[in-house]
Amino acid sequence: MKAVPLNKILIIQTAFLGDVVLATSLIESIHAEMPETEIHFLVRKGNESLLKAHPYVKKIWVYDKKKRFFAILSLIVAFRKERFDAILNLHRFLSSGLMTVCSGAKFTSGFNKNPLSSFYSMSVEHKIPFPKQNGTSFLHETQRNHQVLSSWRYFSYRKPKLYPETADFEKVKSLIEGPFVVFAPGSIWPTKRLPENKWIELIANVPNDYSIYFIGGSTENDMIADLMSNVKERKGMLNLAGSLSLLQSAALMSMAERNFVNDSGPLHLASAMDAPVTAFFCSTIPQFGFGPLSSDSMVVEVKEKLSCRPCGIHGLRECPLNHYNCGNEIQIDSNLLKFKKFVSN
Repeated sequence: MKAVPLNKILIIQTAFLGDVVLATSLIESIHAEMPETEIHFLVRKGNESLLKAHPYVKKIWVYDKKKRFFAILSLIVAFRKERFDAILNLHRFLSSGLMTVCSGAKFTSGFNKNPLSSFYSMSVEHKIPFPKQNGTSFLHETQRNHQVLSSWRYFSYRKPKLYPETADFEKVKSLIEGPFVVFAPGSIWPTKRLPENKWIELIANVPNDYSIYFIGGSTENDMIADLMSNVKERKGMLNLAGSLSLLQSAALMSMAERNFVNDSGPLHLASAMDAPVTAFFCSTIPQFGFGPLSSDSMVVEVKEKLSCRPCGIHGLRECPLNHYNCGNEIQIDSNLLKFKKFVSN
């Protein structure tokens, strides 16, 4: 492949929160080996706050999907003026493909699932295995993303990382009273959520001298409030859903004794902060490549082998068989709370 200048690059990931967090591993890899390279990043509107304090990102571009064609056209014009040396498109849909091929960049790369990938300089396979048995080999999504980067030139793999500001840490410190754990019971997809009664069981196993802080988006506030109403006798709980920014949530998770999450965005926040985490996988499985990356992590799944699991690569609105055994049969016990500093035996 012809040598490509390395002065200015753009990374595109206009999917969901977790996808952007995982894409930050490319920023780390590029900066580690080419610290003088100017890195730009395109996200969908609403996710820009994740990168606002990132020390290695020169400029954050925002794609407003509500404006559709006008937003795409405006970005194409802007990108052509920037004269990017390379664009790495991690998004697999038409909108980002159009921006990539029309950008005027000297080198373009992305996944071959994008309908316009045949017009890229290079494209790589985005393969998510659909195993029905244990032991199937798989790549993490961050490794798949690095294949896009490696099509440009080889870079050593690095984990994703976020950079909350001092003000973010000060904000959450003002809320903290003693040791605590973080619960993130929400998910856009219902079949990715550990059932409410399981969270109640988990709450019962948290020592009373530990506070429990609930995080999530504003749309999850009522769901968390309902959950908390079923354990009114438990003191030291605080619903922070919708009241913290994404980086403030990440800062809080980094200070927690443990974080309990579903296969959803907060899981990846924990990974990016190398925060201790226990992740519940219901209808999905870690082999899809979205498991935890923290050095202290645990995955909890149903112990019984279910012929219907996984029922899809992504979550679903409801269980296709109407029993939701992948969530209902997950066992909650005190063993999930046996980790460093916890006083229970």
